[in-house]
Amino acid sequence: MFIPQMFRGPRQQGNDGWRWVSAVGGSNTASGIHITPEKALAISAVRACVTLLAESVAQLPCELYRREGEGRVKATDHPLYDIIHNQPNQKDTSFEYYEQSMGCLGLRGNNYALKEYDSDGYIKELIPLNPDKVQVLKGPDGLPYYYLVDINETLPARLIHHIKGFSLDGYIGVSPIQTNPDVFGLSLATEQHAGNVFANGTTLSGVIERPHDVKAIDSQEKVDAILSKFKERHSGLRNAFSVAMLQEGMSYKQLSMDNEKAQLLESRGFGIAEVCRLYKIPLHMVQMTEKTTSWGSGIESMSLGYVIYSLLPWLKRIEAAQTRDLLLPSERGQYYIEFNVQGLLRGDQKSRYESYAIGRNWGWLSVNDIRRLENMTPISGGETYLTPLNMVPSNSMQQHMNATPEQMQQIEAILCK
Repeated sequence: MFIPQMFRGPRQQGNDGWRWVSAVGGSNTASGIHITPEKALAISAVRACVTLLAESVAQLPCELYRREGEGRVKATDHPLYDIIHNQPNQKDTSFEYYEQSMGCLGLRGNNYALKEYDSDGYIKELIPLNPDKVQVLKGPDGLPYYYLVDINETLPARLIHHIKGFSLDGYIGVSPIQTNPDVFGLSLATEQHAGNVFANGTTLSGVIERPHDVKAIDSQEKVDAILSKFKERHSGLRNAFSVAMLQEGMSYKQLSMDNEKAQLLESRGFGIAEVCRLYKIPLHMVQMTEKTTSWGSGIESMSLGYVIYSLLPWLKRIEAAQTRDLLLPSERGQYYIEFNVQGLLRGDQKSRYESYAIGRNWGWLSVNDIRRLENMTPISGGETYLTPLNMVPSNSMQQHMNATPEQMQQIEAILCK
């Protein structure tokens, strides 16, 4: 098969220059909660951020291009095109594969896939691996090797497609859950505390008060009867704005939320903001709209900010890792891999049409260029580019301004009339 026997079994630190550079497990936090990626995913803000990035990457078409002169074309005839664009393996669609890949990067900082080759030496499948079941070693040659826990095998880098997030050592990536476990531990502790408060605490909407000089009601049954009748007549949607009459000097006092519960809600909101800050996700994209964004007021400006500052760095990491692991060194000068983000950068219809009109009138867009951007088929004669008649090169204008002697005589004759 593809597994050489020389790599069988785990290598130990200090043995022939081999060294572990990764390990599995969670992190202890100051709040006393042991944080793992699975526990962190139970926090609503973490799930929202991770799934937003994963689905954003998965919905973008991944293309393999071939350079041709000054332009480019889709390299649909290359065996790798179908792998990265349509179906990476027999089980997963491209959407499922990239969604899982980005999910692993967001939660664990690394994504691994096993490369299966055909008889001609081309990649025919990319098989996802559980990051918790892969451990990275630094070999004597300084290159990474990958120990697969389930099968007790160590594989060289040429058999593994590895995408890593922000890295401290250049061998493995680290996720926000690993670098900032206290943020997630505190957020999870706040959620648990809030659940205990509302489960075990006493929360009243109001109380009925009686004067001190009035004789106390002599039985609990009468007290319960008064409260039950009051609740029956004045609670619920149908009894909203009804009028109540209290006797024996009684008065109704409505209670508001106490400061402790109000601060608890503020703490939960602060935890959401901290998680979004670590993943560089604007708050409005996780349905937290109480605070405004500084990326502009329109949906186009906010979406553009998310694509540039949050999504694009991840796409560049994935593209670079695919170029390194999936293309031969001899192919990299001619082929390159790129995610098409044009769909996420499109504005509203009016703004698009106005920009198309500018590009068309000033000569850098043709009719078919515009139709391609709108996912429309080209038309005959649509490759013509316009040139503004009132714009000519400055040296050409100078030549037109130098009149001949005959033209000067005609000008003087006109002026002397």
